[in-house]
Amino acid sequence: MMRKVPLEEAVGLSLGHDITEVDPEGKKKFCAFKRGHIVTENDLEHLRRLGKRALYVWENAGEELHEDEAAKVIAPLAAGENITFDACPTEGKVSFYAACRGIFLVDVERLYRINSLEIPSLPTIHSNFPVEKGAQVAAFRIIPLTCRRSVIEKVRSILSTPLFRVAPYVLEKAGIIVTGNEVWEGRVKDGFAPRLGHTLEKFGVSVTRSAIVPDVREKISSTVEAFVKTCDILFVTGGTSVDPDDVTVQGLRDAGVKYEVKGNPVQPGNNFTVGYKDGVVVCAVPAAALYYRATSLDIFLPRLLAGQKIPKEDFYRAGHGGLCHFCKKCNFPCCPFGVA
Repeated sequence: MMRKVPLEEAVGLSLGHDITEVDPEGKKKFCAFKRGHIVTENDLEHLRRLGKRALYVWENAGEELHEDEAAKVIAPLAAGENITFDACPTEGKVSFYAACRGIFLVDVERLYRINSLEIPSLPTIHSNFPVEKGAQVAAFRIIPLTCRRSVIEKVRSILSTPLFRVAPYVLEKAGIIVTGNEVWEGRVKDGFAPRLGHTLEKFGVSVTRSAIVPDVREKISSTVEAFVKTCDILFVTGGTSVDPDDVTVQGLRDAGVKYEVKGNPVQPGNNFTVGYKDGVVVCAVPAAALYYRATSLDIFLPRLLAGQKIPKEDFYRAGHGGLCHFCKKCNFPCCPFGVA
């Protein structure tokens, strides 16, 4: 347990927690004294400069668990696949990191149950957020310096299985089909394939096949059928609205592409539609993806590249937060757009 003692009486006793020091300009903070440090006479003036007039020292008590010990107990239980964490807590806190590129996934309901206990603090980034290797994704500590063991046991019971993980990107080869007579005839320069290729490159995906085809239903259909034999994911653009007269839509249907949901509520990018042909992801991409920095394509793409089959309910739920703020300086994905 923690016991508060006057500074002068703390000499020879063991500090119960880390003591933080902020530099004079307030630009950084660091640990001046670690938990377990035995206070000496030489430390007293330094501690006074830090505003300390009393210290908390640690005395073992069976029912009380120190913040460092609580973090050490919980960290390995919360961490799932492709998650690493600090070997030693700092100021009672353990941080968690992505061990690979992919999307961060967290059981939001169990996260709520843990934080509703009030003593634990377990914040995370949003579920389905794309992360790079080494990115911090979560942190755990107890809010007081100590807590009863029974609280940690409740957290342990909630963590019967890991709470979060990173799903790595698994799709590697992409195909792009651009439809439209105006592009086929060279009247309009294609800007979609370069734009999408640049986006995919950031996820480590290579465009292995691309083609420009005219607005001919049979040609679109046959090209789709050929591409899905060698690609993990296929993008088709040009005439992809929900209008039943669109030739591209008809060609995709003729090729056997199956869609559970057509379109989505996110703006921009209402007509972005995800389907499947022989297990290959086929995305009908509207022109919005060419003209806007972030659209529904950018929201759903990381999940698709991680091999997720997105439930249709998730498309519907994307309407909440699915209206872009059209900021003058775009910071996507670190912004509210598409956040569940």
